[in-house]
Amino acid sequence: LSKGADVNAQGGYYGSALQAASLGGHDKIVELLLSKGANVNVQGGHYGSALQAASLGGHDKTIELLLSKGADVNAQGGHYGSALQAVSYGGHDKTIELLLSKGADVNAQGGGYGSALQAASCRAHDKIIKLLLSKGAV
Repeated sequence: LSKGADVNAQGGYYGSALQAASLGGHDKIVELLLSKGANVNVQGGHYGSALQAASLGGHDKTIELLLSKGADVNAQGGHYGSALQAVSYGGHDKTIELLLSKGADVNAQGGGYGSALQAASCRAHDKIIKLLLSKGAV
């Protein structure tokens, strides 16, 4: 970055540096990129957004950082469709509760699995399925 790299450059599988760092749960790098002007809601790549990438890995600290910087909890796009669908597929029940507490739409449609309930069902995450149903998933 000190040599002039574009913090918002897009392309490739991950979509952006912020999305790649978020997927790995690299909080310090995420924080650095955001402090240098990275767009927290940039769309693109396989994961759709940084929040969706962090959600797939269940990286709560990264998710909280992204949300505190204005990440859209209901942004659509990417393979998983939404952050809630990504975390449901990943099987991270505590992270699901975090996203739901921040206003994630339990019935959002889209992505390769169609909904969070379908993503959780695909991976037989019983606890997550029960949680989503208790929150009104259909």
